[in-house]
Amino acid sequence: MSFGDRLAGVFAASGRLCVGIDPHAHLLESWGLAASASGVREFGLAVVEATKGRAGVVKPQVAFFERYGSAGYAALEEVIGAARSAGLLVIADAKRGDIGTSVTAYAEAWLTPGAPLEADAMTIAAFQGVGSIEEPMRLAEANGKGLFVLAATSNPEAAAIQRAVVQDGRRAGSTVARAIIEDVQSFNQAQTPSAFGSVGLVLGATLDLTGFGIDIAGEPGVNRAPVLAPGFGHQGAKVEDAPRLYGSFAGGVIVSESRGLLGAGPSGLADAIARRAEEVRASHV
Repeated sequence: MSFGDRLAGVFAASGRLCVGIDPHAHLLESWGLAASASGVREFGLAVVEATKGRAGVVKPQVAFFERYGSAGYAALEEVIGAARSAGLLVIADAKRGDIGTSVTAYAEAWLTPGAPLEADAMTIAAFQGVGSIEEPMRLAEANGKGLFVLAATSNPEAAAIQRAVVQDGRRAGSTVARAIIEDVQSFNQAQTPSAFGSVGLVLGATLDLTGFGIDIAGEPGVNRAPVLAPGFGHQGAKVEDAPRLYGSFAGGVIVSESRGLLGAGPSGLADAIARRAEEVRASHV
């Protein structure tokens, strides 16, 4: 089954909420856990357990595990394995980006069936050009996996690059963000029809996307790109505003939230996820 069809199944069964697994140092401390590989392991497994049966997607932030070296990666492997065994769709927030065989190796690490770090999708950067991630896109499509390509991110310093205008080539005159989106959509539309494309986008919920030159008024088209949408909850975006924020992309929005939920602590997390998941469902995103 394609990633897009699997994602549509999760939407139908469990809604659009994605729970971030972000073991910040201050959260580990407030949860009474050590700032160590064993601490992030316990944290991650607790988030998986709290999410199971309440939401359908989790997104471990790889950097918070990577800082503990090989032991941190072992913890991450266990957390990802537990999440997938629980029937959750796992998006590895790795934000890898490179060219040639290097970026292909990153994709193989996260998107190969049976690999130690096997996830259902990963985040990836393509500011070297979407052509630089052609092999990861093909690997994702072939393996029933997904990619989420950074296009318009919420950190203010990114705007100068993402709103810059492409100077030559077939996307000349488009902003960098729009060029990335159009290249992703072209790839998806060339694949077998599915509920959503295998290659999605990261579009921040705190942004005015039209200011990035992004057309949110057009028709979604076949194999439309799903959208991983950070910025809800703690960062201030409201889920009821998603149709206005995302326009034609709204039907594929994954509502990603981390700190706003994780701050409830280990004893309150399950209830916080259940409440938030119901709010997302009630908003009819």
